[in-house]
Amino acid sequence: MGYAQLQSIHLHPVKACRGLAPREAVVEPWGLAGDRRWVLIDDGGKVVTQRQRARLALVAAELLPGGGVRLSAPGMDPLTVPVPRPADTVPVEIFRDKVEAVLAEDDAAHAWCSAYLGADIRLAHMDDPATRRPVDPEHALPGETVSFADGYPLLLTTAASLDALNSLIAQGEHADEGPLPMNRFRPNVVVSGTAAWAEDDWSHLAIGDVTFRVPKKCGRCVVTTTDQATAERGREPLHTLGRHRRLDGKLVFGQNLVPLSRGTIRVGDPVTVLD
Repeated sequence: MGYAQLQSIHLHPVKACRGLAPREAVVEPWGLAGDRRWVLIDDGGKVVTQRQRARLALVAAELLPGGGVRLSAPGMDPLTVPVPRPADTVPVEIFRDKVEAVLAEDDAAHAWCSAYLGADIRLAHMDDPATRRPVDPEHALPGETVSFADGYPLLLTTAASLDALNSLIAQGEHADEGPLPMNRFRPNVVVSGTAAWAEDDWSHLAIGDVTFRVPKKCGRCVVTTTDQATAERGREPLHTLGRHRRLDGKLVFGQNLVPLSRGTIRVGDPVTVLD
C-alpha cells in the first residue's frame, strides 16, 4: 500500500438525507459528532430511509450549532429544527433494534416531513447516544454504542475500490449507469492511496491520532442504486457487486468502523493500518 490519507469526510445529520462534507470532524464513541442523530419514523415508529422513500436523497439537512438541523427540499420552504429539550421518549424501531428517542418539539417539523413524503412522518432525535443503542452484540465489544447509523459508528470506503468497481461496471451490461460517485455508498470517511480492496484485510487502523477497530465488512442494499442527485433508481452497483463482490452472502463495499479513541480527524490526515 502506498501513502494512505483521508480524502474526505461525510456526515449525515438526518439519517437518509443528503450529507455534508466538512474538512474536519470530531470522533465520538458512537460516530462522528452530529452524524445520524436525527431520524424519520412512520406512524408505527419504524425508521424511514431511502430504502422505502428514495426522495429523501433530495432533502438537505444542515447541521446547526448545538445539534439542531435546517431542512430544505424541492418545493418546500426551509425549516429550522432545534434539538428538543429533555422529554418523554418514544420507541423507534430501526432494523432489529428498539431504541428510545425524543420527538422534535415543534409540530411544524412533523408537518414538513409529512408533507414532503405524503405520509404520516415524524422527526426524532437521539438524546443520549452513550446509552440508547448498543452495537450488534455479535460484533461488539462491551459498552459500544451507535447512533441511528445502519449498524456501526462509522463507514469507511476507499477511492481505489470505487475506481475498481467502476471499471467492472464499465465492462458489464449496465455500463451506461457508470461511473458511480462515492455518495452512492454514503460513507463517513473516504481513504485514498490504497490498493483496490485493500480494506478487506484491515482489522485496526488509525486516522491521524484516532484509532479504530474494523468489526465487519459492509453489506450493501438498494440505497446504493439510488442516484443521490435525482432520487432515480438503477441496477448498479448491486448487479456488479453481485457478480464480483459477494462475500459471506453479502454484496460488499466498504468496512464498518468502531472508534477506540476520541479525537478530531481532518482531510489529509495519514491513515495507518495497524493490523
